[in-house]
Amino acid sequence: MRICIFGAGAVGSHLAVRLALAGHDVACVMRGPHLEVVKAKGLVLRVGDAEFRTRVKASDDPAALGPQDLVISTLKATGMSSLATGLRPLLRDDTAVVFAQNGIPWWYDIGLAPDHSPPPDLAFLDPGGRLRAAVAKERIIGGVIFSSNEIAAPGIVANLSPDRNMLLVGECDDRASERIERLRGTLVEASIDSPLVSRIRETIWSKLLTNMSMSVLCLLTGQTARGVREDPALRDIVPRLLDEAHSVGQICYPGVKRVTRTGAAPEHKPSILQDYELGRAMEIDALVRAPAAFARAAGLSTPMLDMLAGLAIRQARDKGLYQG
Repeated sequence: MRICIFGAGAVGSHLAVRLALAGHDVACVMRGPHLEVVKAKGLVLRVGDAEFRTRVKASDDPAALGPQDLVISTLKATGMSSLATGLRPLLRDDTAVVFAQNGIPWWYDIGLAPDHSPPPDLAFLDPGGRLRAAVAKERIIGGVIFSSNEIAAPGIVANLSPDRNMLLVGECDDRASERIERLRGTLVEASIDSPLVSRIRETIWSKLLTNMSMSVLCLLTGQTARGVREDPALRDIVPRLLDEAHSVGQICYPGVKRVTRTGAAPEHKPSILQDYELGRAMEIDALVRAPAAFARAAGLSTPMLDMLAGLAIRQARDKGLYQG
């Protein structure tokens, strides 16, 4: 397949190497020093002591890469405007676009099942409706990524979760489809787990419960997930945050799994903290503001999460990383 990874940072570069080594014709939309090294020397994936090297097409101009069979967007919510403007040259008539991002996605209300509770106004996730204009409903595939990666140096991505690399995918209207089955097979053949999911939004909420609580707490404290989990000063705070997050997820999906605290948390900084430390625009809207909108629309009281959200927004604004 001709597969384009749009926004190939850490997560996207990991996927690119896996798919290229599985025999696919992979192209990457990337930028900066990472792009220059990949163009000159190829892309390297480090997993523990092992290294995997491959060549991929790479450009900061999607038009230079040509039409694709599949586009996988690993852009963060803050970078989606570049996809709205750059996607068209990559599309054939039947090209699907997978949105593998954290938080509530811009397309959440598209193809929504009749039994889903009415969502709040989420227009702030797609200002001006640019993504809706660029991506037809028929192209949309929802994605939830579970994989910890970092750019160790330009051209080199390190995978920090060798035993847990998954991309869960589903149609935006939750119907079973042949293309989802083919895509899952493609991912598994590339050593990327892709278990079957029946409702992609429920999976989105399952991951979001941690992002909207624990990840934001990591941002405010500057600690890794393990550091927050094991901090005695936060022992009573963490379960209260997780309980409130679970109550928000249940608004839409009563069966959404409660986040548990069993086992060791990863010694890894969540992406929202990484963005803050690196001075990058932060996914406040998708991770904080959107789930808060669901709670307010349902009349649900979430004082702990509200306080966390207010502090996160203030912290991001003070550093010029959030304009909302």
